[in-house]
Amino acid sequence: MDRYEGFREFVGSRSAALSRVAYLLTGDFHLAQDLLQSALAKTAAHWGRIRDGNPDAYVRRVLYHEHASGWRRRRVSETLAAEPPAHLGSDPTPDATLRLTVLRALARLPPRQRAVIVLRFYEDLTEVQIAEVLDVTAGTVKRAKHDALKRLRTDAPELLDEPGQATPDSESRQVVT
Repeated sequence: MDRYEGFREFVGSRSAALSRVAYLLTGDFHLAQDLLQSALAKTAAHWGRIRDGNPDAYVRRVLYHEHASGWRRRRVSETLAAEPPAHLGSDPTPDATLRLTVLRALARLPPRQRAVIVLRFYEDLTEVQIAEVLDVTAGTVKRAKHDALKRLRTDAPELLDEPGQATPDSESRQVVT
């Protein structure tokens, strides 16, 4: 059996979603592509061991750790353009202004808080799953989420102004019946 069996199919089916996660973590298209490339290279090296488990979770974990290693190594300030790069393809969000607002708000968060918000509200992981991906305790995840949401409410109140729009903290206000 080939040790890379199924890897090409995995990359083909999951690279678009993983690329979006990398973009949300980095805030830059080119850095996101580099990050995803590194993560997939590390995944390929261990593919024989992880292909029968949960390769999606493995790649997300590698994405975060590679990203964290990158910002630990170099302290480069990030700047966001007023418009998203044209080469990102079609905008899946009907309201481009909202998308830009979310990206700017995410860019202002510290890396760990940004990762928690992306993994929780974009990847829809539970706090326990996020703790596993980030290699921290669930309490650390809860605190980072709390601090990030507080900062988003302060720094980007325009995200709360839209009636009918889901906000990152709306899950805590929902009543289960």
